[in-house]
Amino acid sequence: MTQPAVERPEAAAREPLISVRNLSVRFETEDGAVHAVRDVSWEVYPGEILGIVGESGSGKSVSVASTLGLLPTPPAVVSGGSVMFGGVDLLTLGDRRLREIRGKDIAMIFQDPMTAFNPVLTIGSQIAEALRVHDNTLSRSRAKAGAIELLELVRVPSPVERFDQFPHEYSGGMRQRAMIAMAIANRPKLLIADEPTTALDVTIQAQILELLDEVRKETHAATILITHDLGVIAEVADRVLVMYAGKVVEQAPILPLFQTPRHPYTLGLLGSLPRLEQRLEHLLSIPGQPPNLSMIPAGCAFAPRCSLSKGRRECVDQQPDLVSVGNAHLAACHFSAEMDQAAEAAAERVGLDLRAGTD
Repeated sequence: MTQPAVERPEAAAREPLISVRNLSVRFETEDGAVHAVRDVSWEVYPGEILGIVGESGSGKSVSVASTLGLLPTPPAVVSGGSVMFGGVDLLTLGDRRLREIRGKDIAMIFQDPMTAFNPVLTIGSQIAEALRVHDNTLSRSRAKAGAIELLELVRVPSPVERFDQFPHEYSGGMRQRAMIAMAIANRPKLLIADEPTTALDVTIQAQILELLDEVRKETHAATILITHDLGVIAEVADRVLVMYAGKVVEQAPILPLFQTPRHPYTLGLLGSLPRLEQRLEHLLSIPGQPPNLSMIPAGCAFAPRCSLSKGRRECVDQQPDLVSVGNAHLAACHFSAEMDQAAEAAAERVGLDLRAGTD
C-alpha cells in the first residue's frame, strides 16, 4: 500500500474554514423521495486536505455540491442543516450571492473537464473570463496575461499557444490541468476536487495529485478531495471521511484510518485495494449491494453486508451514532470495539496484512 500522507495535527487547533452541520438532502422522484444525504456533519480546516471516500451513490459528491447550491432544484431539496463559511450560512444565501462566492472564495474542479469547459470557446478565453467575472476592473489584456501565467503555473506546455486552443485540442491530462488553472484563478480559500483523476491513466493521475499538492502550498487553500479510490486518498489526504448510504460512517486522520479502521465498511474498502507486493488468489470483497435510499432501513444501513453484525438486533433495529473511538477518530458502528479481531480474520482469509506499508 502507498505510504499515507503525514497527519497535520496543528489543523485541529484552528477554527474550521467551512463547517457543515446536520446536512440532509433528498431528491423528489416519481417513485418517492431518495434520501441521498442524511444528517451529515464535517468541517475543513485552513491548509488541510480532507478526503471524502465512498462507492458510487454514497452521497459524497451530493453533500459537497449542495453546500454551493449546485444541485438542480427540483428535484433536489436541502431539507436540513447549515453550512457555515466566513460567518455566513451558505444555505441561506440567494443565487447572486452564491455566484460571487463560487469561483472566488470556493472553487471546484469537476470530474470531467471535457464537459466542464464550453467546447466552442478557447481554453484561454474561459480562464480569462473567470478572472474578469470576479474583478470588473481587469482589462482583457491583463486577463489574458493572467490566464497564460496560470496555464504556465499548472505546467501546460507552450501556454501562449495553448491559450487560443479549444478543449478538444487538449489531451485529457492537459484539460484537467487547465481546469485546475481556472479553479485557482482567484486564489480561493477552499478548493473542491471531485474525482479529479478518474478519467486519467495512472501516470497522469500521479502528476495531477502532485500538482494539486503544489497548488495547495502555493495558494494556502484548503482542499476537499472526493474520490472512491483509497489509494488516491493515501497519497495526499490529511483526514478522511468515509460515507455509506448517505451517512458518515467513519472519520479519522489518515494514519489511524489505514492502521486501525473502526467500521466494517472501511475495512472492506481497504481490503479491496490491489497490492503489487503480494500475489493473491482473490481480493477481499464486500458482498451484497447498497440499500435503496428511498427505503431507509430502521437499523444500520450496512448491516445486511456486514460480517461483524451477524444479525444482532442492535444492527437491525438501531442506527448507530457517529461517536468517538479514539483521538480524533469517529465511527458509526455498534461493535467497533470488535474491529481488531474482524480485521485479523479478514486479512487471514486472503493472506493479507492490511497494515503493511502504513507504518
